Amino acid sequence: MKLGDVASLLGGELTGEPDTEISGVAGLAEAREGDISFISDAKSVPVATESAASCFLVKKPVPEIDKPQLMVANPQFAFAVLLGHFYKQPRPEPGVHEKAFVADSAQIADGVSVGACAVVSDGAKVGARSVVYPGAFIGEGSTIGEDCLIYPNVVIREGVTLGDRVIVQAGAVIGSDGFGYVFHEGKHSKIPQVGGVVIGDDVEIGSCAAIDRATTGNTVIGNGTKIDNLVQVAHNVTVGENTILVSQVGIAGSCKIGSGVVMGGQVGLADHLTIDDGVILGARAGVMNDLKRGVYVGEPATPRRDYLRVMSYFFKLPELNDKIKELEAKLESLERSRGDGDN
Repeated sequence: MKLGDVASLLGGELTGEPDTEISGVAGLAEAREGDISFISDAKSVPVATESAASCFLVKKPVPEIDKPQLMVANPQFAFAVLLGHFYKQPRPEPGVHEKAFVADSAQIADGVSVGACAVVSDGAKVGARSVVYPGAFIGEGSTIGEDCLIYPNVVIREGVTLGDRVIVQAGAVIGSDGFGYVFHEGKHSKIPQVGGVVIGDDVEIGSCAAIDRATTGNTVIGNGTKIDNLVQVAHNVTVGENTILVSQVGIAGSCKIGSGVVMGGQVGLADHLTIDDGVILGARAGVMNDLKRGVYVGEPATPRRDYLRVMSYFFKLPELNDKIKELEAKLESLERSRGDGDN
């Protein structure tokens, strides 16, 4: 692909020879001649000067680089676009594998692929051009939208609705029973979990993530939200649009998470909390109360500025302890001197 064509594809401004041939996309360190890479910030410039890449995606010209540069508003996004353009993901041919099971009452749209040992249950619907990979299970009455990717060994239980362009990575479980029990006469009795799960458009759910069905009503994941591997979303949780849940986040039941929220790895939320739009939670934050928009870290989750102030004192504790002992010794000496004077 000619560099001029790449510029047209991205709508960028090119400095350099438009006839330069671009054959691939790669990071700065591993790029070879013919590859295009990107420079994300000033720290990347020294690496870029040593890179073998034939062109660089930049936000503004980098004087230190004497190779072609393609100026775009967001170099990393443009890099992602080119990865999708140059490296097409293999996609199974449409059709139902002879070893798959598709119920007579299931509805399979045009262009759908159902792999070996996959199960599509009674009343389930799979939208146009979606792929159900080998070993996946689609429960009774569940609906999969168009252009979805359901990877191997995914379990989508009954009464679950997925929007369009949803990606569910291998081993994820959607619609498992919520963790609901009532203590009665000395034992924990199960509360039937009869609700469902509704997943919006353009959502991605990572490997081995679990999204529980609601007790009644629905657990809801908003459009564009991305959920990493090993995340637990409990029953009746509502997550807004374009929210990020990083690996091992755990959200207890009936929480309401806003849009544009970011939760770092291993963040934990107690039940029935409300997290406003735009909240950012640092890794391993423990949330016990509702949070307004802001940046929070620590356990319990604390505004970042306050947390850093507290930690600055924390690391001074050994020094302060020594100072206290020194003052106690001086005070004891003064008291002894005063006692001797009285005698």
